[in-house]
Amino acid sequence: MLTDTEILTTLRQHPLFEGLAEGPFQEVCRLAIQRRLDAGECLLHQGEPAERFYVLVQGQMKLTRVLMEGQEKLVEIIQPGQSFGETLMFSGLECNPFSASALKTSSLVSLDSLHYRRLLEAQPQLCLNLLGRFSQRMQQFLDEIDTLAMANASQRVARYLNQELQDGANLVQLHVPKRLIASQLGIQPETFSRILHRLMDAGIIAMERRSIRVLDTPALTGFIQ
Repeated sequence: MLTDTEILTTLRQHPLFEGLAEGPFQEVCRLAIQRRLDAGECLLHQGEPAERFYVLVQGQMKLTRVLMEGQEKLVEIIQPGQSFGETLMFSGLECNPFSASALKTSSLVSLDSLHYRRLLEAQPQLCLNLLGRFSQRMQQFLDEIDTLAMANASQRVARYLNQELQDGANLVQLHVPKRLIASQLGIQPETFSRILHRLMDAGIIAMERRSIRVLDTPALTGFIQ
């Protein structure tokens, strides 16, 4: 049974639970399991039974998938307040198609997929919230496919920076190591660093540690075309 106030608040504010009546919400909390992971610790492995989904409360998680040729591909970075694994409830997949491990010391909640799916049968509004969540995920993956479809590595990096720009600030914060971003873009880490330095030399961006400021947005956009 979950009792921690921060965890309960995080769950209550999540789109998958904010529409739940108090009774069903307490049922969810009763069956939920709180997990704590050290940095680098694995939560689940690709191929294990997909019986639960997760909400991250603190820290940072990475989802990775090993491709047929043995290469590890970054699928997604999970930030506090986000969930993962919930789409598998309706996919028909019995095993997890990805591995999940902690990038930082992390606290998360493990939830029973079968129990949650049964709750949906009596919660139409919750179903709509879930559809909205899936739509957002789908758009995110479509954007990634569009980026990977670009044969030119410079185009991929430029598109990534454009997508990550903070509104009105022309600023991109790299919340994960560059090697993980390179993996997500399908390029080598040294290639990612080389392109960033090329953009710096051209006066298009300025970089300090994990902060990238776009100095010339039209020029950056030109790399994509």
